[in-house]
Amino acid sequence: MNDIIIDDLAQPRLNAAQRAAIAHTDQLSVELGSDSIIAEAEATTGLNDWGAMDFRPRLDLLCDEWGSDTGLRNLGRLSLRGKLVQHAISRLLIRDQFKRHPEILDVDIEAPIIVAGLPRSGTTHLLNLMAADRRQRSLPLWESYEPVPRPGEGLLEDGTDPRYQRCMQAWEGMQAMTPLLAAMHPMHPDHIHEELELMGPNFGSYNYEWLSPCPRWRDHYYGEDQTPQYEYMRDVLKLLTWQQRERDSGNRRRWVLKCPQHLEQLPVLREVFPDATVAITHRDPVAVIQSAVTMLAYGQRMNRKRVAIQELLRYWTDRVEHLLRACVADRAAWPATQSLDVPFRQLIRDDVGTVQGIYDLAGLAMTGEARAALEAFVREHRNDYGRVRYDLKGQFGIEPDTLRQRFDFYYDAYPSLRELG
Repeated sequence: MNDIIIDDLAQPRLNAAQRAAIAHTDQLSVELGSDSIIAEAEATTGLNDWGAMDFRPRLDLLCDEWGSDTGLRNLGRLSLRGKLVQHAISRLLIRDQFKRHPEILDVDIEAPIIVAGLPRSGTTHLLNLMAADRRQRSLPLWESYEPVPRPGEGLLEDGTDPRYQRCMQAWEGMQAMTPLLAAMHPMHPDHIHEELELMGPNFGSYNYEWLSPCPRWRDHYYGEDQTPQYEYMRDVLKLLTWQQRERDSGNRRRWVLKCPQHLEQLPVLREVFPDATVAITHRDPVAVIQSAVTMLAYGQRMNRKRVAIQELLRYWTDRVEHLLRACVADRAAWPATQSLDVPFRQLIRDDVGTVQGIYDLAGLAMTGEARAALEAFVREHRNDYGRVRYDLKGQFGIEPDTLRQRFDFYYDAYPSLRELG
């Protein structure tokens, strides 16, 4: 496996295709307004029943904050508008399904296994590993983006779902424009994704912070009770369970889920999923920050006029601290009979053994078939894209030990984490 060194993070060297994409979109007029987004969603679906309109202030806020961001290129605006339109379309379709089939809300989400932990702390690997056990239900990326098929759309001639095809086209475009993202955060349609994507049609979750800087949105999110967002997400999981009933034939019953946001919403998570088993991953936050800000900075070469190195470092250092302070304060919301802590190095050293411990707590047998599936996943899904070599000091101008001082409260709670890695 070759190390990947990004030596143009702050001053990107763009290739001809990247420059052409920027030049083309710079000539376009991009309307990033909530009225136009709502109109496009209604025209696409032929529907206009939005249900409760309490989502509208959140949509308005996102449009206003992103629309007034003079640092965005048109390519970035197009991407953000596309995401908001996608969520608006899904909201209409989800609402329509609930109206047509009220029995969906009677579906039980039974004792899910939920992974919580900092981004870049092994949560994705742990989730995808458990999803390899076919007894579990999981959420592939393509289905998380579009939970409900569009009206009149059937399978393509080759049997492919159009939603899968759209997701694949987006992944191929991402690889063409920002190829090193594959090494940092693969987004293939089959990749198992976070359930926070299902809050998107309610215009909720901290997911929007990953798409583009939005401190006003963050502050609104901090001040809003997230229980309704988690209830909305749970209900969409019910819808997905109901939609999958024929292909699953009743063999898969328990969802495996994961989201870093849960770290700062542990009491809410307990209220909405009281019978869940929760595995909380832990990694040195400095390692997490350097990985996250490098990934985000690399992505900005296409979407922003300037790569905001120092702004990203400040924002995500604050954000990770908020996640961890909430986790330390609220960890006791989950009793030892339903939760366990998973150090990152333990997960890397023995990932299948880590799943065994989670299964033991969840009362789920590790059958021979399940173990074979997990071991096969480990063999077949090594990082084929290379490994990024991070340089916090060289690229962001701060020594790891200096940044580490911000997190003494977390190291005191989990003293084994005082290593970068």
